[in-house]
Amino acid sequence: MKPTIFLISIVILFLSTSCVQNDNKLITKKIQYDVNIKSPNPDYDWWIQNLPGAERDMIVEMIIEGAKSGEFKAYDYFNTIISPGEVKALMADTLVMKLMKTKPPYEEYDTTIINTIKIADIQRLRFLEKWEIDPKSLLIQKTVYAIAPIAKRIDMNGIERWQPLFWIYTDDDYLKGK
Repeated sequence: MKPTIFLISIVILFLSTSCVQNDNKLITKKIQYDVNIKSPNPDYDWWIQNLPGAERDMIVEMIIEGAKSGEFKAYDYFNTIISPGEVKALMADTLVMKLMKTKPPYEEYDTTIINTIKIADIQRLRFLEKWEIDPKSLLIQKTVYAIAPIAKRIDMNGIERWQPLFWIYTDDDYLKGK
């Protein structure tokens, strides 16, 4: 008789916990934002807009190498899938420029400049998420739908720009329902 009571108790416990109601309220189905993963200011505390170097390199390498190997499907900003070869090609800029010699007769000449994106250049991650909140505790639950690595680039004029590389969707159902 004791095993039967134990089994009934387990079933009742399971049913009572599986009926817990989620009272979370939807804040937004979609929000996109950038997060610095390397501090823009060395005077900040280590944890402000920063991941320590080893952890930063680990997550960036995981994203980049996963996309380059095809382990993770990568998408451009129009949600078109891009191949591992195209991801590899994104990791380098090739510029053909016309320059002028600095000594007389100041002739013009063409040159090719290749800039590669290194792990250290990826200093931000862009997230696409859904946010919900528990009105009683103010606990916010985030569901990450996609991640995009963003590289810091300095152009020939010394101007800083940020280059989103590609999206990796973490939720196939979200991508299908877009």
